[in-house]
Amino acid sequence: MNILILGGGGREHSLAWAVKQNPKCDRLIVAPGNAGIAMLAECADLDILHGAAVVQFAEENAVDFVIVGPEAPLAAGVADALRAAGILTFGPSAAAARLEASKSFTKEICDACGAPTAGYAKFTDRAAAEAHVRAEGAPIVVKADGLAAGKGVIVAMTEGEALSGIAEIFGGAFGAAGAEVVIEEFMEGEEASLFVLCDGADVLPIGTAQDHKRVGDGDTGPNTGGMGAYSPAPVLTAAVLNQAMEEIVKPTVAEMARRGTPFQGVLYAGLMIRDGRARLVEYNVRFGDPECQVLMMRLGAQAFDLIQACAEGRLAEARVTWAEDHALTVVMAAAGYPGAYAKGSQIRGLEELPEDSSRMVFHAGTAERDGGIVATGGRVLNVTARGATLAEARERAYGMVDAIDWPGGFCRRDIGWRAL
Repeated sequence: MNILILGGGGREHSLAWAVKQNPKCDRLIVAPGNAGIAMLAECADLDILHGAAVVQFAEENAVDFVIVGPEAPLAAGVADALRAAGILTFGPSAAAARLEASKSFTKEICDACGAPTAGYAKFTDRAAAEAHVRAEGAPIVVKADGLAAGKGVIVAMTEGEALSGIAEIFGGAFGAAGAEVVIEEFMEGEEASLFVLCDGADVLPIGTAQDHKRVGDGDTGPNTGGMGAYSPAPVLTAAVLNQAMEEIVKPTVAEMARRGTPFQGVLYAGLMIRDGRARLVEYNVRFGDPECQVLMMRLGAQAFDLIQACAEGRLAEARVTWAEDHALTVVMAAAGYPGAYAKGSQIRGLEELPEDSSRMVFHAGTAERDGGIVATGGRVLNVTARGATLAEARERAYGMVDAIDWPGGFCRRDIGWRAL
């Protein structure tokens, strides 16, 4: 098969790495890709938010199957355009992608199907939102309703933080995503992620993970897109996973189908777990980043078979084969991230590192310049390893981190501390 993956980050590098191992893959193109992806696939300069351009490219290159990586093309309806052109596609329609593109829509779905989640209220008026915060008090959670690239969520421990968050969102810090604000009850517990393939009717859980959102050791400092992750998530026991599937995921998928907008793709349920029960924090409609990296490391070539079965509506017959293993990824970021950071610093030592089924450096924000690798983003590398235990996976990952010569980068040194 000729396969096209849309995206250019660490998530897409790990997807490409897993797909490339599958014997069904004849030709692999990633658009736009990055310096790491270019080592295993063709990279294409393509506007992945423009459905007609993606369709034209796919037809010109005899692409059999398109896997959509990030959320923005999904919200823009790229999967709809591909399906309308008769091209097999993995990823939800724009209507179904509202589960991520609109937090208030997700709350409406939860209300309709009885899925347990935090109490909430939504506002288009700043004064009304501020009055709500003063009435409810803190801690409280303030969210921009729309897509804000993993940002736009303020977990406010004081009333002042909540009010400044409201001012920031309504002040345009997140553009159109902040036209509406959702204010939620603060949920206590331990957060974990559940990834479920859905083909519109059937569902198949394909893994659990936990990530570290805050920039500093001990989960301190500002929120980021994720500084590391590990799989499986110990807090998502078989009993909790079953409860989450029966009370949250399956009712959501059934409600989406009932509305005539069946969900096809990967549903990423962010869960808050307390006293052995899960409540929904939010949905994403694509693989998490950096959670995808640890899932792909554990799934390997079978990931493509599962994704293909999902796109073809054959999930009922699909099975996941799990090894009793663990994977952990450490994000190396540019100094200053998640604030202002410099681009263009050189990264050395990558070519000496192992690349095999248990150790990989996935590139997130890199480019090739003058024969070397330079940093082009905030989160730049995902140093990923697997092992028989989480401790072994962590030891391998940090061993690779220590072999990378990049004075302009940094990482957390405690990824996996909750589980270990």
